[in-house]
Amino acid sequence: MIQGKWYKPGAPLEDAVLPVRLAVFGRGRDAMDDESWNACVYWDGLPVAAGRIWWKEDAFWLGDIGVLEEFRSRRLGDLVLRLLLFKAQSHAAREVRLLSPAETAGFFARMGLAPVSAGVSDPVEMALAGSDIDLDTCKSCRKTDCPNRR
Repeated sequence: MIQGKWYKPGAPLEDAVLPVRLAVFGRGRDAMDDESWNACVYWDGLPVAAGRIWWKEDAFWLGDIGVLEEFRSRRLGDLVLRLLLFKAQSHAAREVRLLSPAETAGFFARMGLAPVSAGVSDPVEMALAGSDIDLDTCKSCRKTDCPNRR
């Protein structure tokens, strides 16, 4: 079973978010954890994906979105990103921003985030207007017989 869980700013993350962050990014708790909401996705009770969102400089920022290597290609990163965007949308975000390694910018572009400036940079700063957040999963789906399309 797949489950998502939110952790409020300053909450203990040692049994959930931090193992994912350590495995994917090689680092653990930091000062931003006291200011961030963290989302964690569980696969049969095991934390396998995580990300966080915080408010800074008139925008919601996303960061540390990662999935354990052995659980990639199961759309769990997409789920974490959608959870974070939902949190921003539910708080009337005017803008969502993130810094992405160049090699993963395409992943975020699929949800509408676009590079802030022209040219090649690494990391790539990306942004999405809050009014453009679209969490409809059916738009890109090729299924024609899905009951959700009725």
